[in-house]
Amino acid sequence: MQSNAALEYDYSVAKLFTYTTILFGFLGMLIGTLIAAQLAFPELNYLLGEYGTFSRLRPLHTNIVIYGFTLSGVWATFYYSGQRVLKVSMAESKFIMFIGKLHFWLYFVGALIAVITLLLGITQAKEYAQFEWPIDIVIVLIWVLWGIAMFGLIGIRREKALYISMWYYIACFLGIAMLYLFNNMSVPTYFAAGGVGSILHSVSMYSGTNDALVQWWFGHNAVAFGFTVPIVAMIYYFLPKESGQAVYSYKLSLLSFWGLMFVYLWAGSHHVLWSTVPDWMQTMGSVFSVVLILPSWGSAINMLLTMKGEWNQLTENPLIKFMVLASTFYMLSTLEGPIQAIKSVNAIAHFTDWIPGHVHDGVLGWVVFMIMAALFHMAPRMFKREIYSKKMMEAQFWLQTTAVVLYFTSMWIAGITQGMMWRAVDEYGNLMYSFIDTVTVLHPYYTIRALAGVMYLIGFVMFAYNMYKTMTSSRELSEEPQFRSPMA
Repeated sequence: MQSNAALEYDYSVAKLFTYTTILFGFLGMLIGTLIAAQLAFPELNYLLGEYGTFSRLRPLHTNIVIYGFTLSGVWATFYYSGQRVLKVSMAESKFIMFIGKLHFWLYFVGALIAVITLLLGITQAKEYAQFEWPIDIVIVLIWVLWGIAMFGLIGIRREKALYISMWYYIACFLGIAMLYLFNNMSVPTYFAAGGVGSILHSVSMYSGTNDALVQWWFGHNAVAFGFTVPIVAMIYYFLPKESGQAVYSYKLSLLSFWGLMFVYLWAGSHHVLWSTVPDWMQTMGSVFSVVLILPSWGSAINMLLTMKGEWNQLTENPLIKFMVLASTFYMLSTLEGPIQAIKSVNAIAHFTDWIPGHVHDGVLGWVVFMIMAALFHMAPRMFKREIYSKKMMEAQFWLQTTAVVLYFTSMWIAGITQGMMWRAVDEYGNLMYSFIDTVTVLHPYYTIRALAGVMYLIGFVMFAYNMYKTMTSSRELSEEPQFRSPMA
């Protein structure tokens, strides 16, 4: 990838999404830390009345982190890197610029409405798909606008070949479009019942086992095409640019891409193991989950081998630390998930705290680390100011790394303890422990998780402050920073 310094890129839309990434990241992690503390100290449920209970805040936490922080990060990095790999500026097309800004403002207004409705308890009660039908329509419009901007840029590009990052962004767009539409097909009861009831209320077009299957076909692949595919797009762009190293194997990146596309879509039924879903479907979900290790590790190993011969950069550049550790957590998380999908393991893990432990070592260690690293890389180039404090960045890295380790180890221990206690029987076949026995035993681990949440949140505040100072008062740069030459 050659330097594109000759072109003047327009980062106005990328900047707007950078701001919302930081805003929603803080809100999502603040709420997450509060609900983690509520599990350890239940009296905290009554701080804010009914609006501060775990049942109201938990959907708010997941949706703000997924659709607020992560998607804002995806769009910020796309509107930045997309121009550079396609060698075209958004400013060259007034139409694309208009669509990009409309994309942001419709998203921002829609996000605020979504937050308010969830806080009021207006939900269709489907995991990662809680929004009611009017908001779903707005989400579809937002997604279509992104597609128009993306394919508009691709259509006027100067670079004939599409770099691998663009493949992953396109897959993110197409995958979530299909998944979201099918899972959110619903019938508004206001119209069906002749105006009786809330205009926001609806019922799913699916029922029973079919509803569960479609929901987890969506749910797991929302993780695939929201937390995996676009984050891989980021690291394939930002790690080579930051390190000055070419991607280790472009062929491996393509092989891993198609592997993810074909395998990931069939793994969702591992969320409904030991249920009324047909046994062959459960087995298929388990098998495809295990096969998923291959393309996932193919991407992760390709990222790590990109640093071959240049590992000394880990000691020199905090951003390389973030990216390399993100890749490492990606490897660990994509091994842990398939292990949990094995039916005999899932019999212990199902419904336990090992599951949120797995989710968070992936999200906190892989997704958040990579998005923060990407924004740190972008900031000097977008705002033409050097990073305010690399020492703060270094301190943030170690604080948040410690927090992630505390989080997932406490939840691993808690989850396996839960699973074993729930299954334990005496010589007469009676359960040995009541539910409250497990709650009592797990209290120390919940406390550790809450502490880890506080530590990670403090690290994110450090990131936000560092970004703010970089944008406003850091030393101005006369020219764009260039990547480190491997021969230097």
